[in-house]
Amino acid sequence: MSYMIGYDLNREGENYSKKDAALRKHIKEKYPTYWAHLDSTFITVTDLSAKEIRDDLLPFVDDNDELLVAKLSGEGAWHGFNESGGKWLKSNL
Repeated sequence: MSYMIGYDLNREGENYSKKDAALRKHIKEKYPTYWAHLDSTFITVTDLSAKEIRDDLLPFVDDNDELLVAKLSGEGAWHGFNESGGKWLKSNL
């Protein structure tokens, strides 16, 4: 299954950079089949559910942050991505 992970970390400054780096590192290590061509947005391929992914990522966000995990339907349209980005989307949505 493919899932979109989107987040907004609502803390500015150094804490934001550290939180963002830790979250990105975790996503890349835990979900090695991923696409990350947009700021704060990943598409991952995993057998986990949206709730399981959300729960896995909760330790990396604060109560004032926003996190969305949504299962993708397989249909998509895009613009402006390089060839490898578009190819990944065609193969994994």
